Amino acid sequence: MKILLTNDDGVHARGLEVLERIARTLSDDITIVAPLEEQSGKGRSLSLTEPVRLRQFGERRFAVTGTPTDAVMMALAQIMKDDKPDLILSGVNRGANLAEDVSYSGTVSAAMEGALAGIRSVALSQRYGATAPGERVSFDAAETWGERVLRPLLEAPWAPRTLMNVNFPPIPAADVRGIKPVHQGLRDYGRLKLDKRTDPRGFDYYWFGLGRVPHTPVADTDLEAIEQGLITVTPLHLDMTHRESLDMLAAAYG
Repeated sequence: MKILLTNDDGVHARGLEVLERIARTLSDDITIVAPLEEQSGKGRSLSLTEPVRLRQFGERRFAVTGTPTDAVMMALAQIMKDDKPDLILSGVNRGANLAEDVSYSGTVSAAMEGALAGIRSVALSQRYGATAPGERVSFDAAETWGERVLRPLLEAPWAPRTLMNVNFPPIPAADVRGIKPVHQGLRDYGRLKLDKRTDPRGFDYYWFGLGRVPHTPVADTDLEAIEQGLITVTPLHLDMTHRESLDMLAAAYG
């Protein structure tokens, strides 16, 4: 089985090292193509107004000067064009990708690109606690449970153009209560925090931050399950059509 690894935290990220160790429990045929620098929050953006450069850091280990989507495109169109992967794994992200995070996430977007190409793709993310720990994020749950999450997916039937979004709770691996398939949740809007500052020339600038906000998770969502110490697995579909609204629109336009 040929596996492509990518991420949005960059080719030198600790989470990618964790992902490689997980992947090698499944196969020795591993290729890594990841962004050169961190690309968190870039979503499905493409580098269309500037060139993308490719660098090699070792045997079958590459980086691109672009986004996670660029990385997967480069892997499929250039590096692995004659030997496509059977599985794409993206992560392990430093931080969760739950609920509406999936629409911002470079980690999930890399898996979306794989799904578009008809390749089974999984995004994996390690949530951390309320206080951002920087490089001190513990990947214990992800590393210990990663193989147990992935192996059942290898044999399961997948619907076309779907991907799997996996999130590990911020607790020791021994305390994880299990794995639960769940719906994507949705937080109450309002988590954006603006940190306003002034530069030495007197001009204002801002840092965007995403804080924890109160939410009312529906039963069986990723938001609820991860709070219960469960690993969440959510199937995401690339067709974003809200089919229940088509009759309403047909009536509205006569």
